[in-house]
Amino acid sequence: MCRAPCPACCTYDAAPPADRQEIDNNFQIFPKNLVFPGQTSFSVAHPVLRAYDVSVLIRNIVDSDLPVLLNINNDNVPAVGEVDAARLAAIVAESTIAIAAEDAKGVLAGFCLVLPPGMTYDSSNYVWFNENYTDFVYLDRVAVAESHRNQGIGAALYREVEQRAAAEWFLLEVNTRPRNDGSLRFHAREGFTEVVERETPYGYAVSMMAKRLR
Repeated sequence: MCRAPCPACCTYDAAPPADRQEIDNNFQIFPKNLVFPGQTSFSVAHPVLRAYDVSVLIRNIVDSDLPVLLNINNDNVPAVGEVDAARLAAIVAESTIAIAAEDAKGVLAGFCLVLPPGMTYDSSNYVWFNENYTDFVYLDRVAVAESHRNQGIGAALYREVEQRAAAEWFLLEVNTRPRNDGSLRFHAREGFTEVVERETPYGYAVSMMAKRLR
């Protein structure tokens, strides 16, 4: 997968309508004529939309996304922790990188939430990383809709996190009980290595993983 989008690798099912070929100047989009229906502006801290070679746009999460993202999240349990609407909104609020993948039809395909150090988030895994690292971003959760799995969307989300993050370390955990072999293989391919395996207060065992970014 290329790190920067380009016309040669960004493929879509159909060209956008002629009246959707321009985008608000506050945004970047690659190539310029790839604009999805209804996506003309967002009130976000980092107003960037980026096209990847998996036919998705990566953009910042907005409030209206949350009901769909809640369903995607809870359809991915136990690979990610189950949350209610209030808990998801609270995690998004503390995330410095909160991004969603949107397909060529405007359907939300997946998302991830990434926190900096020193937040009030009470996840025991996040607390452990805070106690052992100082300069990091922590991936709290990544989830892809069942209809969009095995299409490279998770990797595209990770590429975006790595482009945005200025921290030394990219940190996360993967379940080892119940074991998530697919995720363990994915993160090994992505360059993550295990720091330690630990028991959690909620009865799971997890591999605490790290990837040096800087």
